[in-house]
Amino acid sequence: MSLYSSGVSDVGVESSTPALAWGPVIGGAVAAAAATIILLLLGSGVGLTMVSPWSGDSASFTTVGVTAAIWFVVVQWLASALGGYLTGRLRTKWANVHTDEVFFRDTAHGFLSWALATVVVVGMAGSAFTSLAGAGAQAVSTATATATVAGTAAAANSDAAAPDAATGYFTDMLLRPQDLASRAQADNASATAEISRILMQGAVNDGVPEADRAYISSIVASRAGIPPEEARARVDQVLTQIEDAKNAALKAADEARKSAATAAMLGALSLLVGAFIASAAAALGGRQRDDEEAALIVTR
Repeated sequence: MSLYSSGVSDVGVESSTPALAWGPVIGGAVAAAAATIILLLLGSGVGLTMVSPWSGDSASFTTVGVTAAIWFVVVQWLASALGGYLTGRLRTKWANVHTDEVFFRDTAHGFLSWALATVVVVGMAGSAFTSLAGAGAQAVSTATATATVAGTAAAANSDAAAPDAATGYFTDMLLRPQDLASRAQADNASATAEISRILMQGAVNDGVPEADRAYISSIVASRAGIPPEEARARVDQVLTQIEDAKNAALKAADEARKSAATAAMLGALSLLVGAFIASAAAALGGRQRDDEEAALIVTR
């Protein structure tokens, strides 16, 4: 039987019943958010048992990270299914509405419920992260202020002011003495600071020049009392270690960047799947709600 009268136009006629019911949407979103929090706390409790202070008893960092990621996805999907289903079951029946339109409205309500729950959960997580970041920034600020005060006091108690970090390396080049042995033996602090500036400059410029290598070798030979050849070998070994450490740090940073990009893509895909699950669950809940009401009418 047709839902509409043939030959009668309904253009300009609006139903008094709105297509969007915010009550079921909000109810489903609240249920999904609460389920997310409960499941995340449950996962945290289980995850804490995977880490043990005893060597060999706890899972590896990779295992814990992968397990946590999988659990986050499962939590998101389960909460989306619960919120969408409740949204579909709690809405009132739309009278004189085509079946296809009912299906569209149910899926739209499920999607809105998922979106509202996602915004609420992300907002709560963002607030917690902001609080942690604020505490960390305050700790860093306090440490920086302490270091600044200590550095100012040390500079005030020293006889000579330290050169500026931007020009200290070039100043050292201008003031390099001819008698390195006597200078290195007499002023160990200045020699140490100068070598530190040379190494820093080499790290910035991706390598220490040959003249600086020879200069460092001369200071090392004078301070350590070893032959120039042995001092040069020691300098080359240290510079190689510094280069290896730098490459390792760059590799770790690149791997962290790739991991963050992969996590972001998987997170976006998981959210899209969650939106689909919520929409499908709402359609299922709405259909079951209408079928049960229809069966109740028939039995009467």
